[in-house]
Amino acid sequence: MTTRIDAKFQALAAEGRKAFVSYIMAGDPDFDRSLEIVRGLPGAGVDVIELGLPFTDPMADGPTIQLAGQRALEGGMTLNKTLDLARAFREGDDTTPIVLMGYYNPIYSHGVDRFLTDAKAAGIDGLIVVDLPPEEDSELCLPAQAAGLNFIRLATPTTDDKRLPRVLQNTSGFVYYVSITGITGAAEAEAVDVGPEVARIKAATDLPVIVGFGINTPEKSRAIASVADGAVVGSAIVSKIAAGDSTEQVLAFVKSLADGAHAA
Repeated sequence: MTTRIDAKFQALAAEGRKAFVSYIMAGDPDFDRSLEIVRGLPGAGVDVIELGLPFTDPMADGPTIQLAGQRALEGGMTLNKTLDLARAFREGDDTTPIVLMGYYNPIYSHGVDRFLTDAKAAGIDGLIVVDLPPEEDSELCLPAQAAGLNFIRLATPTTDDKRLPRVLQNTSGFVYYVSITGITGAAEAEAVDVGPEVARIKAATDLPVIVGFGINTPEKSRAIASVADGAVVGSAIVSKIAAGDSTEQVLAFVKSLADGAHAA
């Protein structure tokens, strides 16, 4: 079963282009504005949209993403409303892949089977669930793949050669390489450090390897994409939303980052 994510990376590979992936917290600063920004992402050059699922205890996220989640929750954002947002986006775009990124608790509370049915119906293509290790694959990863959703894993600088095969075992769509140890938005990624790690992962899988964390300028986006299959930017974009930038300003910034990755 080919997902929108698989199709997108096949198309990019055929064109010899790198991917640009952008992260937006669903419902930040509110539902309508969030939807407006998400709808504008493909036109700004975004190849894959990561949609953050707000959660009360986001332990892997730095202050920028944590605050975005708090704003969304205070505005009444829920798992169901996040799926509503994806559904509304799909009314005008049936090709851009959406990856739902978040934590297991809201999914577990919703009920895994019901969640997978609802997510698929809303037009979600893949999941990144940061607090479910490979040892828990039967909880969500395997059912998700059976339902036709990619399950995307994170690899980090501390994922050694002994651990890597386990991380890759049931991964699909792409591998998300976290370029720095620690939380999101904490430090800057350096291509010289990332390149060898990406090569190590690519030696163990045929999946695209996309690099995120610590990318905050067009130059950095280009440098990282040049040593990987693409770049992910989250905190830097969310910061613009938090600063009160207009939708046009946010999307102009996103386009500059996308242009950087596509120039690699």
